[in-house]
Amino acid sequence: QVLLVESGGGLVQAGGSLRLSCEASGRTFRGHAMAWFRQALGKEREFVAGVSWSGGSTYYADSVKGRFTISRDNVKNTMYLQMNSLQPEDTAIYYCAADRWGDYGHQHRRLQTDFGSWGQGTQVTVSS
Repeated sequence: QVLLVESGGGLVQAGGSLRLSCEASGRTFRGHAMAWFRQALGKEREFVAGVSWSGGSTYYADSVKGRFTISRDNVKNTMYLQMNSLQPEDTAIYYCAADRWGDYGHQHRRLQTDFGSWGQGTQVTVSS
């Protein structure tokens, strides 16, 4: 299992930016597709962005496309989420996740059931 720890959350005004980090340890990080999910109060957890094992392929939920950028550094065992033009509706707990297989695949995985390792979450609050 890949151990994941998120950081970088906080309080920001609408229109501002934050950069989330997800540091991995334990089982090899490199072969896993990774993703960010978020869960707002009273809502279900939803997919935000994903990245292939190499970092060469990225994909996003429509709600964040053009504002958020996902990336990873396989040397540092760290994934990032750069969030720009934040809006109050982006307020949520953000979770990073690693896929179950670590098979160097290229599928665009978006389902929570595709991911077997999860971080504890980091709170992002956007004030209007």
